[in-house]
Amino acid sequence: MEYGIIGWIVVGLIAGVLAKWIMPGDDPGGIIVTILIGIAGGLLGGFAASSLGIGGGNFMNIVIATVGAIVLLILYRVLRPRRA
Repeated sequence: MEYGIIGWIVVGLIAGVLAKWIMPGDDPGGIIVTILIGIAGGLLGGFAASSLGIGGGNFMNIVIATVGAIVLLILYRVLRPRRA
């Protein structure tokens, strides 16, 4: 099944929730920011998977989007400024 941008946004919402569940922690903005990161991860993962010819099936697409969301969440936690 081929997903468009709207499909990857919906999958990204699911991925954002899964990423927050897999990587709990104190993030500014809480679950909302994590879901937005999940949407971005879903789009990024979807683009990368399509470019590499990977995908096929709803489960695999959710896994790809979740991995993208986790990668972006790690980058967000590493690069965000620390509060004093």
